[in-house]
Amino acid sequence: MQKEGELSLKKRHIMLSYKAHFMGSSYTNLNVHIIFHTKSNNHCIMKEDDLPRIFRYIGGIIKTMDGYPYMVGGRQDHIHILTTIPPKFGVSDFVRTIKASSSKWIKSIESCYKLFSWQEGYGAFSVSQSNVNAVVDYISNQEQHHRICTTHEEFNQFLLKHNILTVRKS
Repeated sequence: MQKEGELSLKKRHIMLSYKAHFMGSSYTNLNVHIIFHTKSNNHCIMKEDDLPRIFRYIGGIIKTMDGYPYMVGGRQDHIHILTTIPPKFGVSDFVRTIKASSSKWIKSIESCYKLFSWQEGYGAFSVSQSNVNAVVDYISNQEQHHRICTTHEEFNQFLLKHNILTVRKS
C-alpha cells in the first residue's frame, strides 16, 4: 500500500522520463525576418505576375529545410521572408540555400530571367513570437507600403530600428 506523500513507481518513472526528455532535448523558436534584393540591373527585376509563384517556391525551399515560412512576400526588386530557422542551420547558410535554390529556379521560369541573381548581402532581424502577426501584416502590405517608401529607405529603417545603423548628428 502506498503511503501518503509517496509517489507510485509508475508515476516516478513518468516523471523521471519527462525530466530526461526535457533535459535531454533542445527547444528553439528562432523567428527571423529576412530581406534580400535582386541585383541592381534591369535583368533582375521580377515580373509582378510571377511574384506569387516565386513566393510559394521560396516557402517550399524553407519547408524542405525544416523551417516554417510564416510569410514570403515583397516587390519586384526584393523579398521579405518571416520564417523559423531550424537550429541545424546558421542564418547565413539558411539564406544562402534559399537564394541559390530560388535563383536557379527563377532562371528556369522564362528566358527573360536567364541573367537573374540576388545581391550578395541580406538583412536578418530577430522577431519575438509576440510580434509575428505584426510582421506577417507588414510583409502582406508591401505594395501599399512602397507607395510611400522606397526599397532603400525601407531597408535603412530596418537597420536603424535594429540598432545596426545609427543616425549621425551633425
